[in-house]
Amino acid sequence: MADDITNAINLTDRVAIAAIDFRSTRIYAIDSPDHSDPEHVRADDPKGRYHNVYHRHGNPNGTYEDDSDVYWRAIAEALRPAGAILLLGHGKGKSNASHHFVAYVEKHEPALAAKVIADVRADIDDLTDEQLLRVGQHYVGIDPLRDHGDSRRGA
Repeated sequence: MADDITNAINLTDRVAIAAIDFRSTRIYAIDSPDHSDPEHVRADDPKGRYHNVYHRHGNPNGTYEDDSDVYWRAIAEALRPAGAILLLGHGKGKSNASHHFVAYVEKHEPALAAKVIADVRADIDDLTDEQLLRVGQHYVGIDPLRDHGDSRRGA
């Protein structure tokens, strides 16, 4: 069961940023202060496979197991109060978890799907929480305040 949710944050009528992969999702409010902790939603992985997605002989759909609606439902529940949602994912096609989430909400929760403003491809595994937050802020037009005399941004 994907009920491992930590650091729940208040997203009510705020723009949410969700960095989604197949085993963990980090969720931020767009106006989160620097160094804030994101909310985490983790997928249950009882077989220790972490939802490996790639093609093997005899496995034409490219997964070891079916997508877990429980995990997608937990993410949807965490994002439901948001006013708008920016998704960040990595990979292409079947290996992009954010595409799987969009397909899930389009089918099961069209009201939530309507809140998705974009699904942006980013290297979410190599970006820190603060960098992911800045990518989201930049995408929606919020430029973090400069606190240096030159072009450097943030601390």
